[in-house]
Order: sequence, then structure tokens, then C-alpha cells
Amino acid sequence: MTEYYRPIPVFDVARPREAFPLAGGWTWFDKVELLRRGALPRIVPASELPGEVLKRLSEPRGALPGLGMQHPRIMGILNVTPDSFSDGGLHDAPAAALAHAREMAKEADIIDIGGESTRPGAKDVPVNEEVHRTAPVIAAMRATGIPTPVSIDTRKAAVAQAALDAGADMVNDVSGLGFDAGLAPLVAERGVPLCIMHSVATPATMQDDPTYEDVLLDVYDFLSERVEIAVSAGIPRQRILVDPGIGFGKTLAHNLALLARISLFHGLGCPILLGVSRKRMIGSIGRAAVARDRVPGSMAAALAAVAQGTQILRVHDVAETAQALRLFMAVNSGIIPEEKK
Repeated sequence: MTEYYRPIPVFDVARPREAFPLAGGWTWFDKVELLRRGALPRIVPASELPGEVLKRLSEPRGALPGLGMQHPRIMGILNVTPDSFSDGGLHDAPAAALAHAREMAKEADIIDIGGESTRPGAKDVPVNEEVHRTAPVIAAMRATGIPTPVSIDTRKAAVAQAALDAGADMVNDVSGLGFDAGLAPLVAERGVPLCIMHSVATPATMQDDPTYEDVLLDVYDFLSERVEIAVSAGIPRQRILVDPGIGFGKTLAHNLALLARISLFHGLGCPILLGVSRKRMIGSIGRAAVARDRVPGSMAAALAAVAQGTQILRVHDVAETAQALRLFMAVNSGIIPEEKK
């Protein structure tokens, strides 16, 4: 029976001598929740783990893209679409997109640009249209001297190629290499990082009665398999990030199960990226029907994930999240965060 090891993270200044750093970051662990399908969880000391498991859980993650993962990072969302669920149409004009990118760059560590809405029920966007929406904005960012690393949020190799040619630094694939067979070879050839997200279907159908045997372990197995596919395609594990795909083919209960034990995904040996900002679950639990009113709930979910060692937060509200994150890190560590350079 397959065993899964979820480190139980602690973010506290009183760290015992026998504790291990979680992914080389700001939290530590000395216990692990041992999970098996169809069995009750069991708590075991981290010191009893197999050596290779303990190494994967504790060793530092690579710098992606050029950013150390020893403290949490913020990825700002720039949707250059007319129909995204939260901010569709606000930044689809090039001038508006560039202005918003410049504002986010004050606090964001990465800017994630997407030209195709992935909200539930969204339809596919033709490749040429997606390229037309995204590549010119990236090129303008580079031409005007915005130095912040750029991620292209796309499922399509042709869109990714155009974005990389325009100056993007990484690829964020919401299909987890399940949409375009040409994407992995492109990423391998260009030597850029890749974020692999879990999703069970296309945006148009992903919320049609999603079911799992065990959502936490099913998502873990999916990501594990897709990471190995990426590695086989020539993408080093050190250049791969994983995203459990909150809201993509999942019910509210599924989302909560993943967030409650998100530290399990450290076992993949990759940085974890979380995108929960302004999503429907925030509105449902936080009682905020309008997406723009979900900022406090989004930050609460994000900080809970940071407490479990999640390295990258993908958010709409960059400045607000940066402030909350600085305070969260400071009051838990007793150390004043360094200024962003």
C-alpha cells in the first residue's frame, strides 16, 4: 500500500533541536502525518522517515525564476481578458495592462499574464487571439524597463513560445501538461521554469460534478505523475512548481480538504504555488458575493497556506497581500522583513 508523508509544519521561534526545516524555508517539522488510502492517518516522528523522503521534504528548493524560495513570494495576476471572473475587461487594453503591471511590480515578485479566462464555463480562445492579447504586453513591459519576472499563464505551446520570445521567464500551465503535447518540449528547450497545476478537465466542463476517491491523494498522484512526465521531457525537477488547482474541478469540500493539508505537496520536492485569490470558495465561506469584496478572505486563506510552507501566492491584490505577509512573517519570526529591492 502506498504511503504518503505530510509534514506537520510549525512556524514558531521555539524550534527543537531534532526538528527539520520544511523545504529549506521558514517553517519546521518534527512530526509527519502518515497517510494511506482507506486507513486512518497516523502521526510518526520525522526522524523515523526513510532518508530519501526526509531529504525531499527538508532540502531547499531551487530559485524560480531566479527567486530564492527561503521566504514566501507573491505572484501578481494580470488578466488581459474581457471575461475573467474577477477583473475581466479591466486590463485588456494594452495601456491599462502596462499601467497595472507597473503598479504590481512595486510589490510582486512575479507577474502572471493570462490571455484566456479559466473561470468555470469559459470557452477556449483561439491561439492567435491569445498571443495578440499577451505577447505585446510582455514586450512593452520589457521595453519600458519593468524588471519583475513574468510568467505566461497558458495551456498552449504557441502562446508560450510567443510570450517567451517577448521576454517572459516561465510558463504556468493550468492543464498540468494535459492540453498541448508541445508545451513540455518547448519549456525544456527554452530552459525556463514550469508550473504544473491540477485540473480534471477544460474550464468549460471542470465543474460538472467533479468526483474523487480521495481528493488529497488523487491530486498528489496526478501532480506526481505530471512532474515525472516533465522530467522525462527534459525539465529538471528543480525548475518545476506544483499547484493543487483550487477551484479547478473541485467542490468546496474538495478545496478545503486540499488547503487543510497542503503541506503534503512538499513531498513532490517542488515549490508549491497557490491560487485561491477571490475565488468562489472565499465568497461562500466569507459571505462575499462580489469578487472584489473577497480581499480579507483571500489573505486569510493565503496566510494559512504560508504557515504550511507554501512558497508562492498567486493573488489579485498584491499590495494588500504584501502588507499582510510582512506582518505575518514578522510576528511569527520576531524579525523585521527586508525591504524589497
